[in-house]
Amino acid sequence: MELARNLWMKFLPKVKQFFNLPISEKMKLLRNEKNRGYTPVLDETLDPGNQVNGDYKEGYYIGVEVPEGDPEAQNPFYGPNVWPVEDHVPGWRQTMEKFHQEALDVAKAVARIIALALGLEADFFDKPEMLGEPIATLRLLHYEGRVSDPLNGIYGAGAHSDFGLITLLATDDVIGLQICKDKDAKPQLWEYVEPLKGAFIVNLGDMLERWSNCIFKSTLHRVLGNGQERYSIAYFVEPSHDCVVECLPTCKSEKNPPKFPPVKCRAYLSQRYKETHADLNSYKSHQT
Repeated sequence: MELARNLWMKFLPKVKQFFNLPISEKMKLLRNEKNRGYTPVLDETLDPGNQVNGDYKEGYYIGVEVPEGDPEAQNPFYGPNVWPVEDHVPGWRQTMEKFHQEALDVAKAVARIIALALGLEADFFDKPEMLGEPIATLRLLHYEGRVSDPLNGIYGAGAHSDFGLITLLATDDVIGLQICKDKDAKPQLWEYVEPLKGAFIVNLGDMLERWSNCIFKSTLHRVLGNGQERYSIAYFVEPSHDCVVECLPTCKSEKNPPKFPPVKCRAYLSQRYKETHADLNSYKSHQT
C-alpha cells in the first residue's frame, strides 16, 4: 500500500512521456473491444444531455492481464493489455502493473470498511465472485489546457457517476474535479475537491448504490478545465463478470424494499461503456 500512496509523483513523468507521444503513435494503441489501450480526446461523452461534444481528455486503460489463450480471456473485460513500445516509454509496463496490484490492495481495504458499515462481515466483498476475481481497471487521464464552459456544454469530463463499487483517484496539483453532494437537488450545486497529496480520493460507484439500496449513493462528479494541463489516475474497482449485484439483506426491509432489480456485472458494465464511448468503427481510418 505504501507504493500505491506515494508512486503517483514518481511515475507522473512517465505518464506525461506517454501522452506527449505523437498522436500517430498513440493511435496505434487505440482501445480495443476489451477496453484496453488509448482513448483520444472527445472519445468519451459522459453527460450527453448537457455536452455539445465529447470530453476534452485523453486516456489509457490498463486492466487485469489475462493471456489471449486463457479461457477467462473470453470475458468482455478480461484479456491481454495493450502496451507501448518499450523504447518510447522505458519501464512503463512494470511500473503500471505494480501500481495496479498495489491499488487493488488499497481498494480491498476500503471495501472491508464499507462492508462493516453495511452490517456485513468485513470480508464480504473478498469473495471470489466479487473482489476475489475483480474487473479492476487502471485509467491514466490527461486533460488538455482548454477552459471549460458548462453553460455552453464544454467540459473536461461531463457529469457522471462511476459504474462499479468504488474508484480510487489520484491527481496532480491542478484543481478541476467537482462533486455534487446532492445529485437529486434542483439546481445541482457543485463544489471543487482540492487535490490530496499522498492520498486517494474515493468515489462511490453505481453498483454500491444498488447493493446498499441507496444507503450509499454514487458520487456525481465532473471535471472543469481552467486552461492548465491536468493529469490524474482513476482506478475503477468492480466485481467479477458473473457477480449478480442485488440489494444486500442488511439494506432492505418491508418498509424499504429493493429499489433496483438484480443485474449481472458484465451486462451492466458493457451497456454503460457502450453508452459513453465512441464506436470503434469510427476510428478505422486512423489506424495503420
